[in-house]
Amino acid sequence: MQHNATTVGWIGAGRMGAAMAIRLDRAGVAPTIWNRTRAKAEATGCAVADEIADLRDRDVVFTMVSTPADLEQVLLGDGGLLADPQNVPRIVVDCSTVSTESSELIRAQCAVRGVQFLAAPVSGNGKVVKAGKLSIAVSGPEETYRTVEHLLRHIARSVTYVGEGDVARLVKICHNLMLGVVTQCLAEITVLAEKGGVSRAAFLEFLNDSVMGSMFTRYKSPAFVNLDYTPTFTPLLLRKDFDLGLAAGHELGVPMPVAGLTAQMVQQTVSSGRVTEDFAILLDQQAAASGLELKPEDVTVDDGLSS
Repeated sequence: MQHNATTVGWIGAGRMGAAMAIRLDRAGVAPTIWNRTRAKAEATGCAVADEIADLRDRDVVFTMVSTPADLEQVLLGDGGLLADPQNVPRIVVDCSTVSTESSELIRAQCAVRGVQFLAAPVSGNGKVVKAGKLSIAVSGPEETYRTVEHLLRHIARSVTYVGEGDVARLVKICHNLMLGVVTQCLAEITVLAEKGGVSRAAFLEFLNDSVMGSMFTRYKSPAFVNLDYTPTFTPLLLRKDFDLGLAAGHELGVPMPVAGLTAQMVQQTVSSGRVTEDFAILLDQQAAASGLELKPEDVTVDDGLSS
């Protein structure tokens, strides 16, 4: 398959899927998009498919949907991409966040139909995609990965092949465990600094410019400083990943004491009922436990994503 001749389909034009497909389009790949709500597909400026079946003749079809049930529906349901075993794409690349079990089911169904399948979960959100700083972990047949690597590198700053089968799903779970642990740690030290008389903006500026800072701590700083909890990832979703991660630790015989404690803090945020806000509300929870009332500092903070 020559790179410049690869035909691409795309299923799912939510905030993440749309941003990723647009990057492909701007790189000259010209994907054709199907989305349940057609207007969202049209808003990308890419070609739009009337039906999922219109994408069956593509070399590669990407999927970026919300849940395992959605993934099974768009691929295996009535009118789905793989519903006609005689008319299927060559490769399916799934970038959704689904369980290993769901991924294994889809992989098996692809294999029956002679379709190559890659699991390619991502790290980031729509804003990260637009800034060109997305990361992707990929698993499946390495030869298949090499075939589509050029497409993935149009979408993401970092693309890592992590092995055969569905191990990329475990990589994503491990990533999200660290997401929670780091955020809880960041909440604790930020509250400690503020209670000692240091503004959150000053403390986080120092931290982000030190060897301890990271792209993530800088990205989360505006939410911490100005208490903007517009959701990028909710406590419910984080709790789900902690459940999966701790179960994997049990299965593989890996003690996870820090993750276990953080899981309790995440559960506390869920129990508070604030399940539609960003998981950065861990900061509020830590402040309340410390007898500290937080107020927005109304300071402009660089999130590190300016392109």
